[in-house]
Amino acid sequence: MDGNAGGKQRGAWAAEWWAMLALAWPLVLTNLSQFALGLTDSVFLGRVGTAELAAATLGSNLYFAALAPTFGLALAAAPLCAQTRGRGRGHLRGMRRDVRAAFWAVAAGTIPTWLLLWNTEAVLLALGQEPQLAALAARYVGAMMWGMPLFCGFVVLRGFLAAEQRPNAALIVAGFGIALNIPLNFWLIHGGLGLPAMGVAGAGFASALCNLAMLAGLVAMIARDRRLRRYHLFGRLWRFDAARLREVVAIGLPIAGAMALEITVFSAAALAMGWLGALAVAAHAIAVQVAAMTFMVPMGVGQAATARVGLATGAGRPAAAARAGWVAIGFGAGFMALAAGLLLLAGGPIAWLFLDAANPGATETATLATTLLLVAGLFQLADGAQAVAAGALRGLKDTRVPMLLAGLGYWVIGLPVGVALAFPAGLGPIGIWSGLATGLFIVAGLMLARWVRLSRSGGLTTRLWPR
Repeated sequence: MDGNAGGKQRGAWAAEWWAMLALAWPLVLTNLSQFALGLTDSVFLGRVGTAELAAATLGSNLYFAALAPTFGLALAAAPLCAQTRGRGRGHLRGMRRDVRAAFWAVAAGTIPTWLLLWNTEAVLLALGQEPQLAALAARYVGAMMWGMPLFCGFVVLRGFLAAEQRPNAALIVAGFGIALNIPLNFWLIHGGLGLPAMGVAGAGFASALCNLAMLAGLVAMIARDRRLRRYHLFGRLWRFDAARLREVVAIGLPIAGAMALEITVFSAAALAMGWLGALAVAAHAIAVQVAAMTFMVPMGVGQAATARVGLATGAGRPAAAARAGWVAIGFGAGFMALAAGLLLLAGGPIAWLFLDAANPGATETATLATTLLLVAGLFQLADGAQAVAAGALRGLKDTRVPMLLAGLGYWVIGLPVGVALAFPAGLGPIGIWSGLATGLFIVAGLMLARWVRLSRSGGLTTRLWPR
């Protein structure tokens, strides 16, 4: 390779780093903002009592497990819009069809999800949870579930904006959602302004109202933007587009499957914690919240990878697509290495942020949560790598094989190992988390191996689907 060619390659890599950073950081902050809605609920309810925190944790685990199919369909909008935008010709009409089909898919997925969530108490009792916790969890989920389709609609529009390389609108709206959630939690949980104290149900209603506000805000910002108005995204939403809907389902259901496998393995871990008592559930809740917060960064980088890889793939530029994927993986791995150090060194102080020392069982909960955070620190790098690699693969519309890899790592290996360590081996909560760590390492290795194979010279061209 001569010096001129080498300089061009270095310039291309540097340009991709800056482009990825410009797209990823608003998406990361948007994810952190959305995560902060649930974190705010946990902080408020943790100061009400351990039972309320444990119930909200059980309820939210069931909620997100049930949400996965509809959420996956909403996420399909991002690779569809990115590849349509990359092709250029006819992209206005094409992206409008992509968004409309994703909205239809979300609407279709909402009804069965609502039916399941309406029976939260019965489901949790059937899974062996304590009656008191199941009843409280049902009140929380019964309020929060009304915001589910609104959140998924927000995700569809966020994917469209990412394909347009315009992620800031979603960030602004999500920041407003956080600001709104704090007073709503205080008001609805504790009562005031003529309303009675609602406890856990108040936290659920606060999250649902924030989802409504965020979707409405994003719709308004898109409608007011001269460039984005050209797409007429909200015109004739009632028009049924069977061809595009089939494509959303073909791409989105495997995304949903992979997400469901990951979400439900953590939900199953929470249920297993329920067999060990409310204190174990509360400690698990703290560790999950912290691990989920750090996960928002590689998740946002993975969403940026979906858009950047999809744009390059749609334009028929496989080398650029491979470069975008590797840059994203580097970003995600670098951040998670820093997060691992933080959790390993400061797990105790972090755990106490969620607890009031005056509440019964707070000291025992903090001690156990600190130990679980040490385990979480060990699997940070693997969790970040698998999230970004999955996002890059979605940019290629490669979703079926990653779903199977997730099933193997999480359910065939990770969860059985965790249960075996927790109960027959007698390690309790630490055993469950050790199994989760094992599963994450395996999934990360498999996802990276798949990306390596597809990103080799010419390999990406095989992922272009005719439309």
